[in-house]
Amino acid sequence: MSSDLTNLIKKQEQARRRKRDRARQHLEEKLHLEMPKPKNSAGRDLRQAIAVGALLGVIVIIALIAGPVGWYPLVAVAVGVAMYEVLTRLREVGYVLPRTIMIILGQVMIWATWPFDAAGLLFAFTMSVLLLMFGRLFHHGRTTPPKNYLRDTAVCIFVLVWIPLFGAFAAMLSKLERWEVSGPLFILTFMLCVVASDIGGYVAGVMFGSHPMAPAVSPKKSWEGFVGSVVFGMVTGVLCVIFLLHASWWIGLVLGFALVVCATMGDLVESQFKRELGIKDMSKILPGHGGLMDRLDGMLPAAAATWLVLSVIAI
Repeated sequence: MSSDLTNLIKKQEQARRRKRDRARQHLEEKLHLEMPKPKNSAGRDLRQAIAVGALLGVIVIIALIAGPVGWYPLVAVAVGVAMYEVLTRLREVGYVLPRTIMIILGQVMIWATWPFDAAGLLFAFTMSVLLLMFGRLFHHGRTTPPKNYLRDTAVCIFVLVWIPLFGAFAAMLSKLERWEVSGPLFILTFMLCVVASDIGGYVAGVMFGSHPMAPAVSPKKSWEGFVGSVVFGMVTGVLCVIFLLHASWWIGLVLGFALVVCATMGDLVESQFKRELGIKDMSKILPGHGGLMDRLDGMLPAAAATWLVLSVIAI
């Protein structure tokens, strides 16, 4: 009798243990399913961001190896997509902009630099501005007064400068020939300085950031982060100029500083742009990143600074 009672108690205890194990397993599975995906500081899917970033890196490397034949199409596509994103957002809030025409004009500005360099860019940009000024004047016909003419025309010119004009300088980097060095090495120098600037700004901002640079425009940007960007950008600039371009070290200092300042200004401009439009991202074309323009905002003016510095110094 005592043995039967003991066995019964053991069976009941085993049954309770199995029940607890099943409940624990069910809870763990539920928690695993509900566990949020890793996010970065911007609240994006970190895994997607890394995968997309790696893919973009591979595309850039392939275009870099191909030289102007690969680099120009890549820049042209990037400029076209970025213009579509920005112009679409502007049209959503009521701006009257000829999106298709402006994208075509942007492509003309890019490709005009292939045979004619900066002179071709200047001519294409001037003609584009004139066309937009007069086109917007008669958008509603010759007998109807244009509404918001100054606002819309100014925004059109702003977009032309911000994306295709600066983007054309990125394209022309592939054709630079200075100090017996070809274009791909200039592009590589530019890209390495941009990456180093971003890393330096992030590390310094996270570790030491306490003084906002422009809290009304971009609350997360700090002076400490800016200093980190400058230091990393200038050091990388010096190393790249010495070992890749085989030029004087001080050119790297000038290049790094100019690049970081222009990239920072580009970031601030886009922050204010999105703030005024009440949006977080330009689009959702790049999973984990947002829009393409969200990645190019600082790189475009930085490319212009890079080309100008290297061209002027080499004279």
